[in-house]
Amino acid sequence: MPKVFDWNGFRFHFYSDEGDPREPVHIHVRKGADNAKFWLHPQATLAYNRGFPAHVLSQLIGVIEQRSDVIERAWNDHFD
Repeated sequence: MPKVFDWNGFRFHFYSDEGDPREPVHIHVRKGADNAKFWLHPQATLAYNRGFPAHVLSQLIGVIEQRSDVIERAWNDHFD
């Protein structure tokens, strides 16, 4: 489970086994027992949420949008 970065106690990561065929670029976010998954394209959107309140999801989308280049680079480096 490669970690891309941490932000304010949130762990941004993806899984090495992302399906067959592999799913499009996305990021998982975890803090404590709460977790969510976000697609990066065509824009950062929520795939699923387990526990985060709406205002936190909005913050996370903002962070993902700001760091989408870092996320995508880590994804490509890992899977290519």
